Amino acid sequence: MSTLHLIDHPMIQHKLTLMRKVETSSKDFRELLEEIAMFMAYEVTRDLPLEEVTITTPICETKKNMIAGKALVIVPILRAGLGMVSGLHRLVPAAKVGHIGLYRDPETHKPVEYYCKLPQGIENRELIVVDPMLATGGSASDAITLIKQRGGKNIKFMCLVAAPEGIKVLQEAHPDVDIFTAAIDECLNENAYIVPGLGDAGDRIFGTL
Repeated sequence: MSTLHLIDHPMIQHKLTLMRKVETSSKDFRELLEEIAMFMAYEVTRDLPLEEVTITTPICETKKNMIAGKALVIVPILRAGLGMVSGLHRLVPAAKVGHIGLYRDPETHKPVEYYCKLPQGIENRELIVVDPMLATGGSASDAITLIKQRGGKNIKFMCLVAAPEGIKVLQEAHPDVDIFTAAIDECLNENAYIVPGLGDAGDRIFGTL
C-alpha cells in the first residue's frame, strides 16, 4: 500500500486556512496556492537521488552533492493543477512539465479525459502529479493510469486537501504511488465536493465563479 504523507507545517496550515475562506480573492488564492506548493515540494522531493560533483569555491576545490539523474517532471491535472506548477518550479527550475486534461462529468462525477501531453523519457524520470484537491480520487487515479500507460513508473501524487474517500480510491488503484497532502478533510458531500474543503479550486484560481 502506498504511503500517505500529511505535511502539516504551521506555515502551510496557516496559509491553507486563508485559502479556505470564502472572502479570499482569486489573486490571493493563487498566490497562497503557489506558496504552499513550494513549501510542500521540499518534502515531496526529500528522497531525490544525489551525486557527488567537484566544484571550485572562492577558497578551494571541493566535492559536494547535487541532484542526480534526469530532470524531474511536474504533471498538473488541468485545470486547477496549473496553479501549483509555478511553486514547484521555483524550487526545481529545471523540472519539465507535462499536462493531463480531465473534467468531471456533472451528473456521474466521473473524470473524462480530453488531453494528455508528457515529456519524452518519462520512464527514467521521477514524476509528481499535482492537483489541489483529491476528492473522489477518480481524476488522480485516471491521470496516473495514463502516465503508466506511457511508461511512467516513479510517480508521486501531491495535493492540498484530500477526502478520505479519494485517498482510499487512489491507494487501491495505485498502491505504488505515495500521496502527499496538507490536510485530510472530513468527507464528500452529495455533490462530491470536499467538506469543509476549498470550494471549486479551478474556479477560485481563475475567477470563473
